[in-house]
Amino acid sequence: MGQIKVTKCPIEGLCIIEPAVHADSRGYFMETYNQNDMHEAGLDMVFVQDNQSMSTRGVLRGLHTQKAYPQGKLVRVIKGRVFDVAVDLRPGSETYGKWYGLELSEGNKKQFYVPQGFAHGFLVLSDVAEFCYKVTDFYHPNDEWGIAWNDPRIGIKWPEVVGRYRGSASADGYTLSDGTPLILSDKDQKLTPL
Repeated sequence: MGQIKVTKCPIEGLCIIEPAVHADSRGYFMETYNQNDMHEAGLDMVFVQDNQSMSTRGVLRGLHTQKAYPQGKLVRVIKGRVFDVAVDLRPGSETYGKWYGLELSEGNKKQFYVPQGFAHGFLVLSDVAEFCYKVTDFYHPNDEWGIAWNDPRIGIKWPEVVGRYRGSASADGYTLSDGTPLILSDKDQKLTPL
């Protein structure tokens, strides 16, 4: 017990989870999930699926959610680094439409819990990033929904992104500060503002 540190974020429900890392000359060991530790920290979610993705520098995935089958997500990076973002979409929430973001990396080993009712996305800042996440409900392809990553009313400050909003979620005209093109799926470039 006591193998994690949980930090509450400025938006209620979001949590940064830092596991205890036991390192020595051979490398390190850590528990990435322990139901007892989570329960002790007041986090009683039940996960039903584990996912992993790989993306290259400049890839932006999001901002995604599901309507009828919302998912809570426990996300982490096992290789590289990303800027991870959650946007509050809970009806009646005092922070509706507000966002919170942080860097997740293989170096900092932080995890981010994004509960149901949030849109989620991330931007890859390293050459390659491997992203893992546990979810509290299964993926339902006909239930997915999202909002534009660059919605000016939300105003996410994506690090290293250069360009200006032209009225859509298109990646055209956007790059990272080193000239790397911003890469979004066709589906994500058609998402609309909140």
